[in-house]
Amino acid sequence: MEIHHIPALRNPIMVMAFSGWNDAGEAATGAVEHLLSAWQNEPNDVVPELIADIESEEFYDFQVNRPHIFVDDSQIRNITWPTTEIFGVVLPHFDRDLVIVKGTEPSMRWKSFTRELLDLADDLEVSLIITMGSMLADVPHSRPITVSGSSAHPDLATRLGVEVSSYEGPTGILGIISDGCMRRGIDAVSLWAAIPHYASSSPSPKATLSLVNSLEDFLEITIPPADLSEAADEWEKDVTEMAKEDSDVAEYVKALEDSKDAAELPDVSGDSIAKEFERYLRRRTKD
Repeated sequence: MEIHHIPALRNPIMVMAFSGWNDAGEAATGAVEHLLSAWQNEPNDVVPELIADIESEEFYDFQVNRPHIFVDDSQIRNITWPTTEIFGVVLPHFDRDLVIVKGTEPSMRWKSFTRELLDLADDLEVSLIITMGSMLADVPHSRPITVSGSSAHPDLATRLGVEVSSYEGPTGILGIISDGCMRRGIDAVSLWAAIPHYASSSPSPKATLSLVNSLEDFLEITIPPADLSEAADEWEKDVTEMAKEDSDVAEYVKALEDSKDAAELPDVSGDSIAKEFERYLRRRTKD
């Protein structure tokens, strides 16, 4: 890991996402990308500072995650390598600052990768780590994207008000990082968005927006939405048109909608309405 600059951060929270296995519809990486730019056009003009990046040679298989060649404005060819970058985001209008981790899921040496990342979290005195991911699921695109929050340890889950993770099976780097946090005694929460598996070939701004909103609700802060809402509406319209072109897909989507509506009917979406109202009040207070 190469350290570039250590900013003065107040009780920081680390938020991370990785492209690859953990990132269906590019929803999770879209969420951290949004966090890096969300406050740049605000009155405070918050600009992220690059804290560190991780040497790609140590952790990536370049036949799996190939370097990219690009030509800059001077017509000079350059190469970008798959890597992981860590940014500091100082938010003077909130009580805490953010550390944003974004990168490509490493191909090898996950234990060493996790150790370096959590060593930096300790050095920065990070008080909470939030991992974000997205997965394919049997859900309709025309209903709100479900985001589930969980923690690996029952006591921590109870204290933070999330579910206890009961998943068993293959895992990605986020699972390894969550386990590393638990072993070190670092508070960690995972937020996962469910992406319609029939609409996973393109980025899903609707799922990205759901992750951003869930992060808002969990941290009780306001994150400027920029054009995410419009992009989410456009994505939903495009997927609806795509589904109409195939009668089998349209029938399948209708069955998913009916199942989703029947499951949520007893709650009358009371929890989602309450969260939406709380989000509205935070934004109104901020304005």
